[in-house]
Amino acid sequence: MQYAEITGWGKYTPPAKLTNEDLTTFMDTSDEWISSRTGIQERRISHINTAHMSALAGKQAIARAGIEADDIDLIIVATCTPDTLVPNTASKVQNLLGTNNSGCVDLSSACTGFLYALQTATAQIRTGMINKALVIGAERMSWFVNWGVRDTAVLFGDGAGAVVLEATDNKCGLLEAKLGCDSASREILSITNFGTDMDRYENPPGPLQIDFLGPDIFKRAVRGMGKATEAVMSKANLKAEDVDLLVPHQANLRIIETLQSKLKLRDDQCMVNIQKYGNTSAATVPIALCEAVEQGKIKPGDDIMSAAFGAGLTWGAAYIKWGDNITPKNDYVQEEQTCDKTAKELLSIAIKHCTQNT
Repeated sequence: MQYAEITGWGKYTPPAKLTNEDLTTFMDTSDEWISSRTGIQERRISHINTAHMSALAGKQAIARAGIEADDIDLIIVATCTPDTLVPNTASKVQNLLGTNNSGCVDLSSACTGFLYALQTATAQIRTGMINKALVIGAERMSWFVNWGVRDTAVLFGDGAGAVVLEATDNKCGLLEAKLGCDSASREILSITNFGTDMDRYENPPGPLQIDFLGPDIFKRAVRGMGKATEAVMSKANLKAEDVDLLVPHQANLRIIETLQSKLKLRDDQCMVNIQKYGNTSAATVPIALCEAVEQGKIKPGDDIMSAAFGAGLTWGAAYIKWGDNITPKNDYVQEEQTCDKTAKELLSIAIKHCTQNT
């Protein structure tokens, strides 16, 4: 039986930082209010679109895997912030990578999207349908944010992460997963005034609005991620002491800490970077996974757990057995790493529009 080893990893985090102090200049909030409730200190605001962020993360992952873009059989972009609905964003990523061979698909499961995409690509490799896949989680959440609504404006940021999967005979890669969706409560986390549900002729769209019932989402996130993780660990015969690293969705530090406590994991068993990037939705897990490798937190043969929860309400957990590769075979010096505007300058029109209409 073939397995799907992660052989390359990459990320793109935009250079423009929007700090908590920046937010205090145009909304009623404080660094203490944001940090104590979320664990977030800053987030990134992108000056390029979702496809370009995806391509930059993908190029780095491909280089580190030591392969060429033409070797990729399938590109999956997990995102709820696509550049266009038709055609899909993945096709633009393929074009930016300079290849025309791979299949291309977008996958929309919000914050759980990367885990959904990882399982989808792994299944295709394990059945022998393809040999190599590029799986990307990328979001430009700042495009959706209503900057006049404090409770959601402080949470989200932009970024992209990617992994290369390759067929192997070694038992590694994604070995167990549990995905699900609590659709009966899908309204508690949603973006209104957008999509074909919108009456665009009689009621032209105003500012987009993220409906976000925080306390309910917190409880459901902990419950959904916790149950999924426990189910996967049971199927894989893993105990807490067997887990080398938990790479959870970075939505809220309190959620991460509650999940960590529920699973009885030590601090050194949990990857946390929410303080730097905020919630980048489908990009949080691959960015955190990439940084874990870069920081030496992942070693060959490590047992890694991941869990996520998002709009839908989608949820999932995954058990990854890391392969041999923790050292990039090549690397890619990313373009677009400089921006001549600050985050507030990039958002100036959006901030003015939202604050005037809230």
